Amino acid sequence: MQQGSETLNLEQALGILRRRLPLIVLCIALVAGGAYLYSKHETKKYTAITSLAFSENSLSQQIAGLPASSSSSLLAQQASNLELVRLGDMAAKTAALLGHGLTAEKVASSLSIGGQGESSVVAVSATATSPTLAAAIANTYTGQFVKEQQSANHRYFTSALALVRKQLAALPRQQRVGGGGVALEDRAQTLSLLAELNYGDAQVAQEALVPTSASSPKTSRNVALGAFLGLVLGLGLTFVLERFDRRIRRPEDLESVYGLPLLGAIPKSSALARSARDRGGERAVLPPAEAEAFSLIRAHLRFFNINRDLRTIVIVSAAQGDGKTTIARHLAEAAARSGSRVLLLEADLRHPTLAQQLEIQAGLGLAELLIGAVPIGEAIQSVNLEALPGEGTKGRTLDVLAAGAVLPPNPAELLESYTMEVMLEQAKATYDLVVVDTSPLTVVSDAFPLLTKVDGVVIVGRVGRSRLDAAERLHEVLAGSSAPTMGVIANGTTSHGPSIYVSPSVRELRATVGSVNGASSEELIPTTKA
Repeated sequence: MQQGSETLNLEQALGILRRRLPLIVLCIALVAGGAYLYSKHETKKYTAITSLAFSENSLSQQIAGLPASSSSSLLAQQASNLELVRLGDMAAKTAALLGHGLTAEKVASSLSIGGQGESSVVAVSATATSPTLAAAIANTYTGQFVKEQQSANHRYFTSALALVRKQLAALPRQQRVGGGGVALEDRAQTLSLLAELNYGDAQVAQEALVPTSASSPKTSRNVALGAFLGLVLGLGLTFVLERFDRRIRRPEDLESVYGLPLLGAIPKSSALARSARDRGGERAVLPPAEAEAFSLIRAHLRFFNINRDLRTIVIVSAAQGDGKTTIARHLAEAAARSGSRVLLLEADLRHPTLAQQLEIQAGLGLAELLIGAVPIGEAIQSVNLEALPGEGTKGRTLDVLAAGAVLPPNPAELLESYTMEVMLEQAKATYDLVVVDTSPLTVVSDAFPLLTKVDGVVIVGRVGRSRLDAAERLHEVLAGSSAPTMGVIANGTTSHGPSIYVSPSVRELRATVGSVNGASSEELIPTTKA
């Protein structure tokens, strides 16, 4: 993704989620919390529901001699019933009966009318800020509707009764006792009975009860929905930020952008930046995991000696803060501890830090050497590397040629000079390995002349900090030169636990080192894997 690839595998996606987990959790918490606060401040509303039951085959239809409704007409009948309940002036009558500042519009807006499946039952629900008022609206509305239906049916039956009696009066005496007359007499009696009973097609099937709990807001549902929306928002922001984040995130990204093999991965550790001596004045040693990382890099570099004589290597980086000076220092120390004659050369004549890190004199150094003020023998200082417990390397030293006390105004010209080339050749003949620390290549151009004067170039990048655009610029510069690039070192990597290959003696060493430095082994020896 960092290199603009079109695919994203599962491991990369999980890595992105781990890095952005605080953002995702923050989005979930904010949206869910907002939904909770909104629900708590929203006015509570209560919903009461009553039901109306309609006759599937009305008696008026049977009296008229119509057939019973078929199953195919039930839906049409239900739609007709719903419209009957919605129409009319029941809302105005309900508002007039209840008062409480209600109007026909308020009553109508508080009602919800719907059918229940394919049955003849219609549900009428009323919502209000008061549970008692909600039940009163629902019951009053349905009660008025039933009365209206009964009144309409009464008028219908009365009108039909008058018509039947008129028909009977028009019949001759002989026909009244016949079949037709008897049928009219029966119909007249039925209509008379129905008119007296106030029969209606709709009846209240169930009255609304006063609700005991609010129907809205639904706090639990709103919070759950807010958490889901927060998750979606967090994931969206995560991948958008990742898409536009130009930082190098993985060691594999360094390999990809430079097109070089990964020589090693240095774990993120505060022990790397410590000075050469601890508070007790003893020579500080790296924890086993960090020390093993540099030993592994040194072992990888030894493979290059198969095809060429690798005596001088320069450690470069694209930008300041990638940790190239720290890498150069510990790599040189690792090689010196193994018995090699090593010179650590500080060619950063703008911002030198080796003298401070190694606690050596910042007096005569490379700058004085290049202007001819001092011979090389007087500019080099030796640093004793005390052995770790159990190691037989006591007395081994690391030679250091620091930048010098007085920084020159023309560092690029000095590093490009013939004197610098002669000094490198002399050092190459004297030492088994010369490690050169330089200034950042995309910041200043001082170190570019050295790239073609050494046997190998090693690039350092800090995972999570180095920017992709700076690395790409450095890659373009190196690709257009004849610099003998060897590989990349990923600095500041994260790990996931101790290596199973750490021997028991190394584990015991952690407690010893911790006691030497006056701290617990857990504080000084991170259980990380390079």
